[in-house]
Amino acid sequence: MKIFKPVRVLIASVTCLGIMALTVGAAHAQQVLTVAAFPAVDDIVRAAIPAWKKKYPNVDIKVVSRQFSDHHTAMTTALSTSSYLPDVMALEVGYVGRFAQGNGLENLAAAPYNIQTGKSRFVAYAYDQATNARGDVVAAPSDIGPGTLLYRSDILEKAGVKPEDLTRSWDSYVSSGVKIKTATGSYLLAHARDIKDILIRTGIRPGEGLYFDKSNRVLVQSPRFERAFQLAQQVRMQKLDAKVNAWSNEWSEGFKRGALSTQLTGAWLAGHMNNWLAPDTKGKWRASDLPEGASVAYGGAFLAIPKGATAANKPMAWELIKLLTQTRELQLAAFKSQDAFPALLETHADPFFEQPIEFLGGQKARLLWRSAASRITAVAVHKQDAYAEEVINTELDKVLDQGKDIKTALADANRLLQRRATR
Repeated sequence: MKIFKPVRVLIASVTCLGIMALTVGAAHAQQVLTVAAFPAVDDIVRAAIPAWKKKYPNVDIKVVSRQFSDHHTAMTTALSTSSYLPDVMALEVGYVGRFAQGNGLENLAAAPYNIQTGKSRFVAYAYDQATNARGDVVAAPSDIGPGTLLYRSDILEKAGVKPEDLTRSWDSYVSSGVKIKTATGSYLLAHARDIKDILIRTGIRPGEGLYFDKSNRVLVQSPRFERAFQLAQQVRMQKLDAKVNAWSNEWSEGFKRGALSTQLTGAWLAGHMNNWLAPDTKGKWRASDLPEGASVAYGGAFLAIPKGATAANKPMAWELIKLLTQTRELQLAAFKSQDAFPALLETHADPFFEQPIEFLGGQKARLLWRSAASRITAVAVHKQDAYAEEVINTELDKVLDQGKDIKTALADANRLLQRRATR
């Protein structure tokens, strides 16, 4: 029997060493935060990792990136099923309202987050966009999208159209499109829907949202929507739109070939055009305010913490959100690399805003966009905004393609939205 004693001792020693190794390994295990994002927020998060690791070397960042639509579909599913939830969730402003009225996101105004202590540091309308009717702040604003009109200066010159002809009024904008099409063959804009998207965002009164008011009353049977549909119809009837959707191959080709003379959009598009959509058109584009001096928000990214995420990771998740949204250097870096217009006000005095933009022919357009951002007021978000957008676009298509009466189209949209308003 003694012959087996050394073996038992050896086994016991090896077992003890294994347990010690596991214990030591656990003590040095890296905490991992998962961030779910879409382009270009994913790149912004990755670029911030070195700054994060300086502060928190034992906390790794894993970025899960999906295309815009796929990302938001995945986040909707994750929140509804409480499964596969990230620690930090990026959301485009159009989806903030969908989640704000539910209980799936942490209230960042509550302890231990207390985002309201830094409220004055953010662009006012962006902070308000993430605040629901209960006063909960469900996400932190990261970047914003001041609305702007981008136009091809060379095409306007050939057509004998002055920039102020585009912006004097919406009627003047459309009539200028007729001159441009006649003289150059270039379309005024990609899709008649684009003019609708801007016009329904103008003239919104306090307490109103885009499609619903604070009492869930549907707002689409209104002069705001009627005018938007009417002008979109004029654009289509006069064959001034190319009938191509944003982000399609035809859309980018239209910019490259000069088939599109203007684009109503957020300020961020100038950067995308320079970087990958139409870099060869550098120097031919300019930016201006929207027609009739309209001041609207067009896009913007937010960062949120799901309530169902791993509880132990939430303190670090909040630290990451603060780093990304409240660090001047990182906000400016994202602006310079991804054209993500910063929501952090303390960046707006940086000399970078005064630098000429080569793609826009040396124009100091960031000053224009900064001024526009200061005039924008918050539009109340609603959980059914994304659905309402689909309904309105469907009805507009029926007006444009099938000749459906505008009032009838808006009445049909109103009926559908009333059924979903309080769900």
